[in-house]
Amino acid sequence: MAEETLTLRGGCQCGAVRYALRVENHDAYYCHCRMCQKAFGNLFGAFFAVPPRDVEWERGGPAYFHSSKIARRGFCRECGTPLTFEYLGAERKMDLTVGSLDEPGRMRPVGHFGAESIVEPFFTDDGLPRSRTEDSEEFVEQWRAAHGTGSVPGPLSDSPGS
Repeated sequence: MAEETLTLRGGCQCGAVRYALRVENHDAYYCHCRMCQKAFGNLFGAFFAVPPRDVEWERGGPAYFHSSKIARRGFCRECGTPLTFEYLGAERKMDLTVGSLDEPGRMRPVGHFGAESIVEPFFTDDGLPRSRTEDSEEFVEQWRAAHGTGSVPGPLSDSPGS
């Protein structure tokens, strides 16, 4: 059964940033990596992937923090709401935060990424598949380009610029 195309709207807590987009894929994922834990001040972030060209920034736009050598995170410069995650130099895909949607329940979680950093005492197993950061070819490729071909990604360092 084909999914319906959804028109989604979202933005930050204070309203300084607003966006709209149309998606056919309703899939979202939880990211438990240490970088997302720090960026959200929580045990995970929830995202869905979209082509950046499909996002229309209707009011304002994100400010960016280069959270590591391989990625930047978009947020509202006024209230700090996390909005995006983007690999540097990856113009074909970015991830928007599910929590910034006006109707986050329209998305459906399909998996857990960064499973090596799941904080087990706070994790309720929902039966969704888990994957580790080193299992992602895209992540490993970005990591090695930034840190050297012999480097091995894993639980990310707590230090800035990892």
